[in-house]
Amino acid sequence: MSDFSSLPYRPCAGIMLTNNTGQIFVGERIDMPGAWQMPQGGIDEGETHDAAALRELEEEIGVRARHVDVLASTADWVYYDLPPHLLGKVWRGRYRGQKQKWFLMRLKTGDNAINIQTKHPEFRRWKWTDPDSLLSEIVPFKRPVYEKVLSELLP
Repeated sequence: MSDFSSLPYRPCAGIMLTNNTGQIFVGERIDMPGAWQMPQGGIDEGETHDAAALRELEEEIGVRARHVDVLASTADWVYYDLPPHLLGKVWRGRYRGQKQKWFLMRLKTGDNAINIQTKHPEFRRWKWTDPDSLLSEIVPFKRPVYEKVLSELLP
C-alpha cells in the first residue's frame, strides 16, 4: 500500500508521570536507542481511556494505580502521523499514526515503585527530566504531540 492516508489512527493512552518536584518520567526505548518517551500504549476494545492509561503505566514501568494521583487529562485526542520510513512497518501496517488521550499523573511514592524490568520490557533505562528539557529528548516526529501535552496539562 502506498497511500496510507486512508488508514485509521490507533487509539492510545499516554501518561505524563511527574514526581513531587515536577520532573517528568521518560524512558529510553529498548528497540530505538536514544529515543526517549513517556509511557503510552494502545486502548483495547471496550476499554476506557483512563483504565488504559493505568494499565499501560503498570505494564510499561510497574507503577500501580494506587501509587499515583490522576490530576488531569487532555480535553480531546492528540494526533500524530508516522514518518514515511515507519509507515507500513509498525503495528503491522494497519495504522497511519496514533490518536492519543493523555493523562497527567503524580507519583505518590518514591522511585522504588518504578520497575522497567516488566514482563515485556519497553525501556532500557529511565530518568526524571525537567519540562524545559523534555522536547529536546523526544524523537522529532512526536515533538508536536509533546508540545501540545505540555501546554495543556502543565500549569
